[in-house]
Amino acid sequence: MNALEQLKKMTTVVADTSDFESMKSFKPQDATTNPSLILKATGISQYRPLISEAVKYAQNKADVPDQQLSLAMDKVAVNFGTEILKIVPGRVSTEVDARLSFDTEGSIAKAREIIDLYEIGGIPRSKVLVKLASTWEGILAAGELEKEGIHCNLTLLFSLAQAVACAQVGVQLISPFVGRIYDWYKKERGLDHIEPKDDPGVLSLTEIYNYYKKFAYDTEVMGASFRNIGEILEVAGCDLLTISPHLMKQLEDCSSPVSEKLSVAAAQKKEIKKIEMNELRFRWMMNEDAMATEKLAEGIRNFAADTLKLENRIKEMLEI
Repeated sequence: MNALEQLKKMTTVVADTSDFESMKSFKPQDATTNPSLILKATGISQYRPLISEAVKYAQNKADVPDQQLSLAMDKVAVNFGTEILKIVPGRVSTEVDARLSFDTEGSIAKAREIIDLYEIGGIPRSKVLVKLASTWEGILAAGELEKEGIHCNLTLLFSLAQAVACAQVGVQLISPFVGRIYDWYKKERGLDHIEPKDDPGVLSLTEIYNYYKKFAYDTEVMGASFRNIGEILEVAGCDLLTISPHLMKQLEDCSSPVSEKLSVAAAQKKEIKKIEMNELRFRWMMNEDAMATEKLAEGIRNFAADTLKLENRIKEMLEI
C-alpha cells in the first residue's frame, strides 16, 4: 500500500479543496471548504454554472439588493457543498462569513440560514458541518447550534485554550491549523525548515489530541493546513486529517511505511492537568500566546478579504 492508503487505515482523510475532480481521484471520506477555496474554484469554467444558479435563485427569492447578495453568497457555498456531497460519502464543511467572527447571534442566524438552504435542497443537516472561527464568540455560537442539531467545525484554531473551550461546549469537530503554526514559528526563529518531529504545529495538534482523549471528550480532532507530508505522517492516528490535493498526491506516490503516532490508549496514560475554561481564562491564555492571537486575527482578515472578492463577482452578476 502507498502512504495514503496506509494513512486511511488509521485516520479519516478529508479533502481540503473545492475541486470536485481531485475528490473523485483521491476518494476522501469528507470534504472541507472555505471562502478562499471557493473563490479560487469560481475561476474555473466548469464551476461557473453553480454561481449562475445561485444568482438566479437570489434574484427570484429577494427584491432588495443587499438581501439578494447575502442569499446569493450563501447559495454559492451551498451549491458547492451539495455537489461535493455527490462525491464524498461523509460530510461537507461550509463556512459562516468571517466578518461575523465576533458576533455570536449573527453567526447563529447565518448558520441557520445555511442549514435551511441545504435542507430545502434535500440535504439533511447531519451531512453538513458549519464552520466558525474559534473566537470566544464563535465558540459560544457553536455551543448553541449544537443544541439544535446543527453540527459545527471550529476553524482557525491555534491553541489549547481554543480547543478546551470548544470541547466544553460540545462542538462536533475542531480543525487545529498545523501549517500556519509552522509558518509563524519558522519566521519567528529565522529558519527555512523545522523537522516534523519538532514542528510546533505538530506538537500543538498532538497536545490537543492527547488532552481530548485523556478526558474522553467526544469532539473530533481534525488536523488541517499542512505544509508537507512529514507533518501529516507525524500525526497519523488523529481522528481526521484534511489534506490538499497536491499533498494527497505526494502521499499516494510515497511507499514508506506509515506508523500510528497518535492513539487513545497512549493519550490516556499521560499525566495531563484538566483546565476549567471560562471567558476570562480564555482571553488571558490567548493574550499570552502571541502566535495564536496573531494567526487567528490574520486568518479572519484573509477569509473576510476573499469573501469580499467573491461578493464583488456576485454583485457584477446581480448588476448591483
